[in-house]
Amino acid sequence: MPTNNQNNERPHRRAAHFRTPDATQQGTGSAPRIQAQAAPVQGRPTGHAGASSHMGAAHHTGTAQRMSSPASGSTGAIGGTTSHLSARTAAATKRARSQSTQRRGSGGGRGNGLKGITVVVAVLAGVAAFVALFFVLVLPRLTQGSSSNEPQVAAGQEVEVTIPDGSSTASIASILQQAGVISDTSGFVQEVQKQNAEQKLKSGTYSLLTGSATTNVIDQLVTGPNSTASTLQVPEGYTVAQVASLVEEKFGISSGDFIAQAKASNYVADYPFLSEAANDSLEGFLFPKTYDFAGQTVTADSIIRAMLSQYQAEIATLDLDTARQTLQSRYGTSFTNYDILTMASIIEKEALTDDDRTLISSVFYNRIASSMPLQSDATLAYTLGREVTADDLTQDDPYNTYTNMGLTPTPICNPGLASLTAAANPQDTGYYYFYITSSVHAFSETYEQHQQVIAQNSGA
Repeated sequence: MPTNNQNNERPHRRAAHFRTPDATQQGTGSAPRIQAQAAPVQGRPTGHAGASSHMGAAHHTGTAQRMSSPASGSTGAIGGTTSHLSARTAAATKRARSQSTQRRGSGGGRGNGLKGITVVVAVLAGVAAFVALFFVLVLPRLTQGSSSNEPQVAAGQEVEVTIPDGSSTASIASILQQAGVISDTSGFVQEVQKQNAEQKLKSGTYSLLTGSATTNVIDQLVTGPNSTASTLQVPEGYTVAQVASLVEEKFGISSGDFIAQAKASNYVADYPFLSEAANDSLEGFLFPKTYDFAGQTVTADSIIRAMLSQYQAEIATLDLDTARQTLQSRYGTSFTNYDILTMASIIEKEALTDDDRTLISSVFYNRIASSMPLQSDATLAYTLGREVTADDLTQDDPYNTYTNMGLTPTPICNPGLASLTAAANPQDTGYYYFYITSSVHAFSETYEQHQQVIAQNSGA
């Protein structure tokens, strides 16, 4: 904080955190229904007709026998009669034989019908036995085979599930079932459709419980990823060295390897804005945010590229061309985009609230315009790696803004968007001093006013 009395009080900093379905148709179509109908029993000749014919034949035959010996002196008429009776007897006999054959045929039909019924019953019994065997022996094996690939997970266990970008509702259901989170994919899909949430499900890595209620799972997928297994959370104000330590802790990538890779020359071809970077340093460009590397092979390079791409996207929201023109017009000094980034890094380290940022920005720009040193403890603490003492303020160090005019050679941290915005658009004030603690946020135009504030809040 700017001061002329070597006051080294360092307000406590509070870290901010940005976050960027096969139903087997058992054709139970019932087993083919065998319409084996017993052959109809042939109509049995009427009893009276049969009896009448038979009795008639017997009667006529007996008469013929009695008349076979004509009386003495009888005429030839008797012989004609005998011949006539024999023909009638033959016809009756023929009819009787025919009726007997028919009765035997009828008896055979009844036998065939019984046999047909027996065959039908046997076939149906066989089908029933087959169906029973299918359900008892075959179906369980088929079911076991189809589910052998599905993990058997006890309910209530926490599992990590990653939903890739562009996943359909059906594929998400499959992923969740494989993980044991849900058991019914079709029920999941139907519920998603019922909620009209197909386009609301978000990709990413989730921490979910096995055996969860479908509605709870959908709610979480709509809310977004909640797992930290593959995420890297970089707070505003972290330095490259601090980011390297986070990466090592999270992904096991050596912090030394990360720092060695974090050189502007390694990325300037893909990110032209790095051409302004001093000392081949990426300090200031590793944008603070929460990054999700789910489904990716994480390396130092992939992390750095993700952060540089985010910086590029964030800085594009600021009109830096207009900002530079306004700064030059107001303060009579030309500033580059890199200067604005460096200023933002100092503001990030000094401010405690967003309201402080634009006011602190105005203080530093006013001091530069008036050829006054910035006198920020934060700049020297960057190289010392610790809090600054009164004895440190006389050190010959390029980052000592008590003994050196203007901005530091490089940014001193990786600022967030709020500090970048404040550096590009400071408030237009007459302030040259500020005194900030957890309970006091005071800005002064003169040194005397500044001293009074300190005296009034010495116990604050």
